[in-house]
Order: sequence, then structure tokens, then C-alpha cells
Amino acid sequence: MLVPHSKSKPLNFRIPFIGIATSIVLCCLGIVYILFVSINTFEYYRMKDTLGYYSQQFSEMKSTILSLKEAEAEFKRLFSLGSKDKVLENMRASDSGSIDMENLKKQINITTETVGEIRDYLHIQRDIYVSTPKGLPVRGHISSYYGNRESPIAGNREFHSGIDISTEPGNSVRATADGIVSFSGWSGGNGNLVVLEHGHGFSTFYAHNRMNVVKVGQRVKRGDVISYAGSTGSSTGPHVHYEIWQNGRHVNPEEYIKRRV
Repeated sequence: MLVPHSKSKPLNFRIPFIGIATSIVLCCLGIVYILFVSINTFEYYRMKDTLGYYSQQFSEMKSTILSLKEAEAEFKRLFSLGSKDKVLENMRASDSGSIDMENLKKQINITTETVGEIRDYLHIQRDIYVSTPKGLPVRGHISSYYGNRESPIAGNREFHSGIDISTEPGNSVRATADGIVSFSGWSGGNGNLVVLEHGHGFSTFYAHNRMNVVKVGQRVKRGDVISYAGSTGSSTGPHVHYEIWQNGRHVNPEEYIKRRV
């Protein structure tokens, strides 16, 4: 019912329930659509601003590179003249299109620092890579693993701090990582023993060799021959007792053996 303020008669009309429900649904859809359009518009302008910023950065970078190339060409032209007098005579006067050397220096310094940081990072990663033991030091099969075992000599239970690699006598024993020889000689029950220091906390031990072929202080690369397999010291047969130490403690060599050389 609509009641006018004038003396006109009230206007009566009926709206079906389905009409009210439809109006409410359409109203809700309209609100959702308006919100959707508003969000899309906001994202569009935000993306437009971001693209504008990067476009400006690329334009400035392109301008700097072009200026640098022009300067390089000019310097080459001047230095090809061969004498100081000719260089001074042929120098072009500065104008508004000259290079902003101070800004260019800042850009070059930033680039140099970034490249330097990347280079330092790669050097550190390479040092870690060459210092980390990988693979077996000799051809053969593992006859005794790291951990508790029954001693092959005494017969009692003991902790085995490395692995034994059964191999043919005289087979080459090779360094499993780059390093420096810290010990090479006789070591009681270990027989002929070689110890390598690799840096980044890693050390490796190679025992029961027939003969050592490296000296203390010698630098070796991964894969270099350091000794020949034998059965010296407390040994029941030709094999290499191999240990890996990290930060002063022996570790299980198996995870390092699985890595590709």
C-alpha cells in the first residue's frame, strides 16, 4: 500500500512472494557483482602501478647501458689516436646528453658488489663440495659396516667406527675428497695409515695399507692414489678400514658413499 501526502486515495497492490524472493536474489547478485568489479579494478590499478615501476626501472637501465656503450665507443676512438695532444684536440665538448658519471659509478658499484657476493657464495659452495667425501676409496665390497659388531680378532662385541672394504691386495686406494695429508706412516693395529684433512670439519682415515705413497703436508685431489691395499696391522685379510670424521667425531660413511663422485 502506498499512502500519498495529498488527499488522493491510497494505492493498493499485491506482490507475490516469488517476486519478493526474486528481488532479494537479484539485489544480492548485484552487490556481489559490484564487489567483484571493485576488487578487479583495484587489482588492475595495483598491477598497472607495479608494471609501471618495473618499466621505468628497465628504461633507466637501458638508458644507462646505451650511455655506457656510447662512452666506450668514444673512449676507443680517442685512445686510438695514439698521442695525448690528439686525444685532447679530438675530445668532444660536454653537452646535456653526457653521461652522469656519478650515477653510473653508483650503478657499477652496486653491480660489482652483487657479482662479488655471488662469486664468494659459489667459491664457498665449491670448497664444501670438494671437501665432502664421496664414494668408496677402493674397488671392493663392504665386509663390515659402521656400528656395533663382533670383533673378527678378539671375538667380543665392539663398536666399529668405520667400514671395512674387502679388496684385492695391491689395489689403488684413492682420496675421497680434496685435502692435505696430516699423517702417513705406521700406526700400531691400524698398520700403514693415511689421514687426510679436507677442511669444513672433514677428515678421512685409510688403514691396513700395504704401502703409503703420500707424505705429510702433501696436497691431494679427489681420486688421487694415496696408498695400496694390504693387510698390515691387526687384520685378518686384505681390506681397507675407512673412517670419516666430521667436527671431531666419527660418522657413518654410508651416506657419503652413496653420493656420486
